[in-house]
Amino acid sequence: MIELEGVPELIDPVMVAAFEGWNDAGDAASTAVAHLEREWKGQVFAALDAEDYYDFQVNRPTVFMEGGVRKITWPTTRLSVVRVGGDKPRDLVLVRGIEPSMRWRSFCNELLGFAHELGVELVVILGALLGDTPHTRPVPVSGVTSDADLARRMNLEETKYEGPTGIVGVLQEACTHAGVPAVSLWAAVPHYVSQPPNPKATLALLNRLEDLVDLRIPQGELPEDARAWQTGVDQLASEDSEVAEYVQTLEEARDTAELPEASGEAIAREFERYLRRRDVGGPGGHATAEGSDSGPYRRDAPSGRTRPPKPPKPEAPGVSDGDEADGSED
Repeated sequence: MIELEGVPELIDPVMVAAFEGWNDAGDAASTAVAHLEREWKGQVFAALDAEDYYDFQVNRPTVFMEGGVRKITWPTTRLSVVRVGGDKPRDLVLVRGIEPSMRWRSFCNELLGFAHELGVELVVILGALLGDTPHTRPVPVSGVTSDADLARRMNLEETKYEGPTGIVGVLQEACTHAGVPAVSLWAAVPHYVSQPPNPKATLALLNRLEDLVDLRIPQGELPEDARAWQTGVDQLASEDSEVAEYVQTLEEARDTAELPEASGEAIAREFERYLRRRDVGGPGGHATAEGSDSGPYRRDAPSGRTRPPKPPKPEAPGVSDGDEADGSED
């Protein structure tokens, strides 16, 4: 049963969703939706029943104290609504949760039930993948859809991805079959610095979302956090000559791919090749691309300092416009 009591009639609503887990490298996507909730003071109006979709041995509940009383927070997916003012006000339905452990089709159908009841006109799903992309360059964000019409109208890529997918890909296909326009935005996170947070990737997703739905999104402290993050990674990478050399190789590959003479078709072909060859992370990990199997920064036991892993010598990495598990998982 879907309860929507207390939710006002919405104006041109867009649903924006993100899920922690395999689709969320560096927590970039879930942090983006959390940022929207915080900046626009979103009010939660619904939550899915945790027992229907989550394995509590995988995603454990947490205990906390409130007013001297012990309470439990269950892993779930929550929905909130924010109204964005201005000359042309509109509403966002924000969906933030954890990739479900089971019953994905029912999970998607329940979210689509909310979308239908609220009159949602477009679903935008945010994701982040691990890729061969240098931290020193702008974060590649690709927009993909399964709808050829929507791809033409919104200048998006029509996904051709085939392979393992996450809840982002499944939800997008569910939207397509239900006749609900849906887009996935994917940010590529450097695989050699994959641990969260990654404010630079979060900011890139929000910037692309801003363009897509024609809204001005307050950035808060994200630009400053992104600069501090890059400075910190620069310092850590400079301490290891092999990592510094590897980053330079990625920079050269990225810059070459973006030369004016590189045709759109060539970049698209390279992007599809990149996705076909990408590896899949293990349980609890993230979708990755080939060459992205090095883990996050390792810790030196004697000093406790963190340092990047020594990456393998790449073949000739070429991050097209940077996507993921989704072909972004569509």
